[in-house]
Parts: sequence; structure tokens; C-alpha cells
Amino acid sequence: MPFKERQQISICAAAAIMIVAFVLLRYLPLQKRAKAVTEERTAQMLAIMKASSAGRKLSPLKEELLQLQRSVKNYERLVPSERALGEFLQEIAGLMNEHNLREQLVQPGEEIEAGELNCIPVNMQCKGKLAQLFEFYKSLQKLDRLARIEEVKLINDSNFNGEVSMQTRAVIYYRKDTGQG
Repeated sequence: MPFKERQQISICAAAAIMIVAFVLLRYLPLQKRAKAVTEERTAQMLAIMKASSAGRKLSPLKEELLQLQRSVKNYERLVPSERALGEFLQEIAGLMNEHNLREQLVQPGEEIEAGELNCIPVNMQCKGKLAQLFEFYKSLQKLDRLARIEEVKLINDSNFNGEVSMQTRAVIYYRKDTGQG
């Protein structure tokens, strides 16, 4: 084999070895690294999107938490730790007088224990104009004590003079005093 042919074969072999070495030692590792970087970037973008989505959900949850905190703050005021039934009955009678309601009857029922709360049913009766009764109920909502209205009966007067008889069953609550015992 002539020298020139051997020289060309050696140059081609050296070029082939360099190409193979470049592909195996440089190109393929760089491809793997580029693929890993792309996958990592995709994972980071997914994490950012999840965090962004969670951030959007966080604002309504914060608002809900604030509302719950406000309602819990009022719990101690609305559901006292002492019975204070006399005060409540006086407040009801005062509201009825304030709204010029007649034939008043405010009568507590038998106390019921319900877990950490005690319930006292209260029956209320009176007569007056429908507007007076409506104002009475609005005032009842503004009391500093939680009262749940369970039943309301409004009966029109048989003379049709605009008078309405009202019968209401309500329940008031107080917390058991767990400090004693």
C-alpha cells in the first residue's frame, strides 16, 4: 500500500476516532445534561403554577378565616358563661314596651343541657300592629345575647282592625362554667 493511501487512511481513521470521541465524550453527555435541565425547568414551572394556584385560593381562605375569627370573638359575648335569665326576660319585656305591644307574656321553659351549652326555651306572647311586631323582631336580633327563634305564630284579630297576636318560641343559650368542679 502506497504511503499516500496509508496517510489518507490514517487521517480518515484519526478523524473517525475524533468524531466518535467527540460524540461519546462530549455530545452525548451534553445532550443528557440538556434533557435533564429541560426536565428540571418543566418541574419548576409546574411547581410555580401549583404555588400560584394555591396563592389564588389563599385569599378567599384568609377572608373566611377573618369572618370565623370575628364570629368566634362575638361568641363569648353572645353566649355568656352565666345563666342571666332574669336580665334577658327584662330585656324582652323592655323591647315589648318600647314597641307598644300589649298583653305581654314572657315565660321561660325548662332548661335543657346540650353538651357544653345549656338551652333555655322562652315562650313570648303579645298583641300589636304588624309593623310593631316587625320592629320588635329587628330589636331582638340586635340583642347582645344569642336567641334562636324556633317558631312564630301570627294570628290576625277576628275584628280585622289590624291587630295581630304573636306567639313565639325562642331558645337562649349559656355556656357551662367548666372552671368549677
